[in-house]
Amino acid sequence: MALSVVEPLIIQQEKPEELPPPPKVVTTPCDPWPRPYVLEDGLRKVRPYHFTYNTYCKQRWRGRELLDIFATEFRDRPLDYYKEAIESGKIVINGQKVDSVHAIVKNGDVITHTLHRHEPPVTAQPIGIVHEDNDMIVINKPAGVPVHPAGRYNYNSIVEIMRAERGHGWNPLPCNRLDRLTSGVMFIGKHPKAAERLTDQIMARNVKKEYVARVIGEFPTGDIICEQPIMQVSPKLGLNRARASGKEARTIFKRLAYYPPPNNNTTTTTSPNPPDPKPNTSSFDPHIPWKSKTGYSIVHCLPLTGRTHQLRVHLQYLGHPISNDPIYCNQRVFGPSLAAGDSSSSSDSSIISALSKMGKTETADAQAYHEEMVTEYEKRKAEKMNGEKCE
Repeated sequence: MALSVVEPLIIQQEKPEELPPPPKVVTTPCDPWPRPYVLEDGLRKVRPYHFTYNTYCKQRWRGRELLDIFATEFRDRPLDYYKEAIESGKIVINGQKVDSVHAIVKNGDVITHTLHRHEPPVTAQPIGIVHEDNDMIVINKPAGVPVHPAGRYNYNSIVEIMRAERGHGWNPLPCNRLDRLTSGVMFIGKHPKAAERLTDQIMARNVKKEYVARVIGEFPTGDIICEQPIMQVSPKLGLNRARASGKEARTIFKRLAYYPPPNNNTTTTTSPNPPDPKPNTSSFDPHIPWKSKTGYSIVHCLPLTGRTHQLRVHLQYLGHPISNDPIYCNQRVFGPSLAAGDSSSSSDSSIISALSKMGKTETADAQAYHEEMVTEYEKRKAEKMNGEKCE
């Protein structure tokens, strides 16, 4: 029997691709502790501080000029500020000052923006604890406070306020979401496994979400179903509208009570089926249709889908927007009809233009405030840039 020597098989292994190191970028110079809160006049304020934003180039930013991105994506500051910030090096790409405001942003770029940050105040109302155990905390979120740090809000957020109360190393894990302007129950996981279990139950719809809203006018009785699809028409402003080409959305509404205005000589009632009030014809103006919607209703809202601003958009479409909604109940943005029954795109450009001025050159107050004749003091509580510069 003959034997032969076989050369061992040598497999050539390819060297792994060497990726370039991440660009050197500026980091926030400090993480102040305790948090720089100031509680006064019923508000939670934050002392101004230096802060650095770092963000990777988003897909929709690729191939666009740097100034154009800030002009169209961010509304916190005017165009002249962003132009000066780029030219002075407050806004850089990959840690390096760019030669021109027209510099092109590419995939993989890191955009850095260092500024003196002034957060808007929020209510000083404490975050109520409804239930707490070893796995989770059920809280009563106050209206006006965002859940996560985002946009102009950082330390004035539910996550950071709870961290400030329980210790720097504690990491609250919200399992459901509420809009900044909405108050209500939230589930906060104390550790990742508990948060995952709670989130899975919510996603599987084992947990039902219900809301109660105060809307303008006399809402119809019975179950009112709105199935208007919803589309985001301005990512920059966070504006959503009813659109046939939008995402599927479905909400069931039911009136719980109607309260006519006192000057209608009609008794205020909490009954689901109160007597029909006599319209206040002395205040009716055909050019301001919302004026004919006297009084207000308390409405139970059951969303069967989870679109952004779903309840606010659907109630506006039905002609009964939430009475203190600074966006969807704002006549200076949506016109005299407040966009009731409007699902067209013909007025989008004018609506976006008007909304972009809110909080800058105009206060973002809801139309209900005009109807109720609020005092000058209450008007001053609305946010508006005053043009003053920080020392």
